[in-house]
Amino acid sequence: MEQVQWKVEGMHCANCASAINKYLQKKGAANITVNPIDGDVRFDLNGGATKQQLSEGIESLGYKVQSSEYSKAPAKKFLFNAILSENIHRLWFCLPFTLLLMLHMFGIHIHFLMNPWVQLFLALPVYVVGMMSFGKSALRSLRNRMPNMDVLVTIGSSAAFIYSLIGTIFNLGQGFMYYETTATIITLVSLGEYLEHTSIKSTQRALNALVKSQKVMANMIGFDNDYKEVILPVENTQLRVGDLVLIRTGEQVPADCKILWGEAHVNEALLTGESIPVHKRQKDPIVGGSIIEEGTLKAQVIAVGDDTVLSNILNLVKRAQGEKPPVQKMADRISAVFVPAVLGIAIVTLVANWIVVGAFTPALLRAIAVLVIACPCAMGLATPAAIAVGLGRGARNGILFRNSKSLELFKDIRQVVFDKTGTLTTGKFQISGFSSQIAEEEFKRIVYSLEKYSSHPLAKTIANEWRVANEIRWKKIEEVKGKGMVATDTEGNQYALGSHKLVPGLAAGENHNIYLVKNSELVGWIDLADELRPESKYIVQYLGSKGIKTILLSGDRYEKTKSLADKLGIGEVIAEQSPEQKLEKIEELTNQQPTIMVGDGINDAPALAKATIGISMSEASQLAMQSASVVLMSSGLNKLPLALGLGRHTYLTIKQNLFWAFAYNIVAIPIAAVGLLGTYGPTYGALIMGLSDVVLAINSVRLFVKKVQ
Repeated sequence: MEQVQWKVEGMHCANCASAINKYLQKKGAANITVNPIDGDVRFDLNGGATKQQLSEGIESLGYKVQSSEYSKAPAKKFLFNAILSENIHRLWFCLPFTLLLMLHMFGIHIHFLMNPWVQLFLALPVYVVGMMSFGKSALRSLRNRMPNMDVLVTIGSSAAFIYSLIGTIFNLGQGFMYYETTATIITLVSLGEYLEHTSIKSTQRALNALVKSQKVMANMIGFDNDYKEVILPVENTQLRVGDLVLIRTGEQVPADCKILWGEAHVNEALLTGESIPVHKRQKDPIVGGSIIEEGTLKAQVIAVGDDTVLSNILNLVKRAQGEKPPVQKMADRISAVFVPAVLGIAIVTLVANWIVVGAFTPALLRAIAVLVIACPCAMGLATPAAIAVGLGRGARNGILFRNSKSLELFKDIRQVVFDKTGTLTTGKFQISGFSSQIAEEEFKRIVYSLEKYSSHPLAKTIANEWRVANEIRWKKIEEVKGKGMVATDTEGNQYALGSHKLVPGLAAGENHNIYLVKNSELVGWIDLADELRPESKYIVQYLGSKGIKTILLSGDRYEKTKSLADKLGIGEVIAEQSPEQKLEKIEELTNQQPTIMVGDGINDAPALAKATIGISMSEASQLAMQSASVVLMSSGLNKLPLALGLGRHTYLTIKQNLFWAFAYNIVAIPIAAVGLLGTYGPTYGALIMGLSDVVLAINSVRLFVKKVQ
């Protein structure tokens, strides 16, 4: 199954995104996400239509597939059409004509401007420009059976224009002259769309900052004919895995690299949100986008392009933005029937007011006001706008939400389950003691040869401290989750290295961390000491202050786990659990009430996936990070309160946006229908409608600065 990612131009609202989504579903694509805010379209091909057919199909709907090799060459545009392709250009073109037509509304009466043919001359260019934009969009949406807001604008402005044109041709007098209504609708809607698109784009501010950091100049190290180093300035997009680069103080790391020479203090705030520089030395990895605050490094490129950490973060965030959380589904159902419903209300308004008022003209103006004041876009953009800001702020502060659903789920969380090792503790162990019944060198050799294949924090510590050159080559070796390593050498000897669960009955007293067994006989044991994360106690206290219960779930012995829980103030302890038991316990807790699981190891991965929300840290195993809904990119748990607060306040913002979208239409449409907007109802309606989406966007942008903890 091939993954496809395209950038599609021409999407203006959620209806546009729905049209593309439905088309791709119809053609057999899977895992479809369409983001109307930035035009990002992602889906999986599963043997149905080809990429070329899908690209041509999307373009037949009226959109432009910008990043597809199969997209059609752009059609030549007339100069007039090309210049007026943007909302701001249409606005500046239409504004002078509209202002002249509106002068009488401000009490300025110029005799020749009241001539019907002069008004037709002034309104005609505005109407033509409006139909080139709104009219084409309306026809396209009707063809796709997804009527959008432009249908209402087109019908409203056309009704006023045709009514006025009939009055002009048959010389029916000033009572039929409403050219200014046509012009103001088109001009003010263009203004509203410009403000809407500008404000909605601002919701992408944090994400755009990450995108900009992807392209920088790099100092690539080359060699001349005399094998002397030569510095070659190149764009980082030209770098390849294995290239050597020089990075100096103040420069940005151009790609993911491994340090070969030098030491430096590196600011990773772009990715982790932590402004305190991290000390890096030889063999340490450095992430592309980081800034060298002090020092000079020579490094080897280990990942470029889409394989870098920054690119993966951007791709995950963009995919999450295209997803729809459950709260949006009701709004989508209403949006699908909103335009036909408004057309029905407009017809009823026309007929009812004609009967009640006894005159066609005011009835028509009220019906037009209903058409232009209605705003289906607000309902479609309520969720994407808030999610864009929430995910963007999270990414900027080192919190990676892997899906948008997790943002909504945070509101219900009532308990948090912590793993012990590497989560509440640093996972940076030291060997505090060991005992062996064989020679020390041979004991260390066997232990190293086993532990080098494990991803557990304890194993990594031992492998680093007891590294040897003449390691054992195993015939068979495997890691048993939650227990340890099991191996067989070429002579058929069987070895086991791990917790007391791996050697039941052989672990004397069961009070050591790791035991080594050869052919079912105990060979020795190892003790390790771990240190508590400095922020762990504060995090537990913070959660308690919010009424959230904390639980410590560990595979370690009960005595050690209980001692740690008492230090931190965690009330419930569940110890000596295998990965299978952890999974069962998390399932049980999640069924009781919404639960967060915070863990970092391979043995935590199933539990992370089963919890309501799984949270992992950047130092965690790849399996744990892939199983988690949220990844804390900074070291430790410091960002956990921000993740909780951001999730809750993003959901709160979505609810506020949806309330505004529904309340606006529920209030505005009846006001327009009964004529409370007065003679210039269509004008006021167009202005109010244009500003309604701006209010929604401004409310979403507040999330960038809003205190959420």
